[in-house]
Amino acid sequence: MGEVVNLRQARKRARRAADEKRADENRIAHGLPKETVSSARIERERAARSLEGSRLERPTDLDRP
Repeated sequence: MGEVVNLRQARKRARRAADEKRADENRIAHGLPKETVSSARIERERAARSLEGSRLERPTDLDRP
């Protein structure tokens, strides 16, 4: 004979698994929040400006003899 299964608990487990799968799909479909994306973009731009400001030679200086 098979194992006795509590149907209420089995339904809850199945529902949780389905909800988790749907949440994963939504995370992929919708990506990151707008606030996170914009703050990451601002930080990249700030780092690029800092790096450009720290150069010893400007790109236009390389073309001169």
